[in-house]
Amino acid sequence: MSSEDDEIFDDQVQTQLSRRPGNIPTGFALAVVAGPSQGQRFTIAPHLPSRVFVGQSQTCDLSLDDRQVSRRHAAFELIGDRLRVTDLGSTNGTLVQGVTIMEALLSGGETVSLGATQILVERLAGEQPLRLPTAVRFGRTVGASPEMRALYPLCERLAASNVPVLIEGETGTGKEVLAESIHEMGPRKNGPFVVFDCTAVPPNLVESALFGHERGSFTGATEARRGVFEEAHGGTLLLDEIGDLELPLQAKLLRALERSEVQRVGSNRWVRVDVRILAATRRDLDHEIQAGRFRDDLFYRLAVARIELPPLRRRAGDVLILAQHFWRHLAGKDAPFPAEFARRIEDYAFPGNVRELHNAVARRVALGEVAPVETRRPGAPASGVAPPSGGDFIDDTLALDLPLPRARERVVEEFERRYVQRVLAQHNGNVSAAAAASGIARRYFQIIKSRTKPSEPGAPA
Repeated sequence: MSSEDDEIFDDQVQTQLSRRPGNIPTGFALAVVAGPSQGQRFTIAPHLPSRVFVGQSQTCDLSLDDRQVSRRHAAFELIGDRLRVTDLGSTNGTLVQGVTIMEALLSGGETVSLGATQILVERLAGEQPLRLPTAVRFGRTVGASPEMRALYPLCERLAASNVPVLIEGETGTGKEVLAESIHEMGPRKNGPFVVFDCTAVPPNLVESALFGHERGSFTGATEARRGVFEEAHGGTLLLDEIGDLELPLQAKLLRALERSEVQRVGSNRWVRVDVRILAATRRDLDHEIQAGRFRDDLFYRLAVARIELPPLRRRAGDVLILAQHFWRHLAGKDAPFPAEFARRIEDYAFPGNVRELHNAVARRVALGEVAPVETRRPGAPASGVAPPSGGDFIDDTLALDLPLPRARERVVEEFERRYVQRVLAQHNGNVSAAAAASGIARRYFQIIKSRTKPSEPGAPA
């Protein structure tokens, strides 16, 4: 799919948005009226992205010097013309007007109590409502919901900088795609973009994978090898699922970040590296620090800037827009988007977030109307499905009388094999270009590519 096709799609989405209210409310102020931090004040402006965090942590937007307050105690976010406060599993709880809450909607004038601190919520008045940004994507990251459109100006500023960024969010929200977008929209775009998944390497090999090793430094080290820091020199290194890195390695990672130098396993020599660091996690690192599983000094080094990607269930209207975006890339821009499929996915919460939605669209493209109905609310009746309309691989699979899970797996594997071959052929074997055209991160494309085998000699690999 060309950038021109993407621009046409974006224009269509913006036309749809022009029919919706484009103003966002003027905002609220949090005024600390009692407690050790009395006198502090924080304005929740409508153009600020995502949630505003309050707690003891220095990285919170409103940092409180109150021992009874948790590191990340509560979150505030604009919902329409009201302010939602959510307790984040704090030790001593969050109270609104003296009542303990898990979540509450505020209109202004309420008092929120956290530990020994009292916060007065004030509605800002006398200001004109602001307009949301009109962009419906940032690089490869697509979304037209207010939650996502409010993020894009921050993403642009961070892309132009060189500071470390911590990207937080549930599994499947698109953290790696956003990280790659930040890289590609910044001054290091011509340098390498390297991903290190802290959960994908055995613990005894993580140090070698990060920093490299010399020949003979351990059993099996038959040759010297660069680590991901050296591979990312001049570009960007994404430390994915950083919250899963073990404590001893966190100390070594911190040293490498502070010195911009790495030392290979089995070597006494330090190697200078020029790397922009991004980190991603599905975990609440403030809670991990409280539990003693994550170093606070490493956290402050990584969280110079923080972005929280909202889950898909909080991105109003994005399910259909993302599904249409994936459909265009998987099925082709001229293939009509099925109306009945659109109705089904809009009723589903997608606990697996954007990744689950992408997989649902891929199944629908691969299987057509026989795609399993997994995009429905629990307890909802399954809609009728039509039999396959014609031969090829699906008929052959049905003739085997396999159990449904195995038959579905076989068909999806064949679809992925054909899709990878086709998109690689269209881009002359260039994996980066093929991944971009597929609308997925390069690492995920490589995973699909590695588990698919050509059915004919000479097919693109």
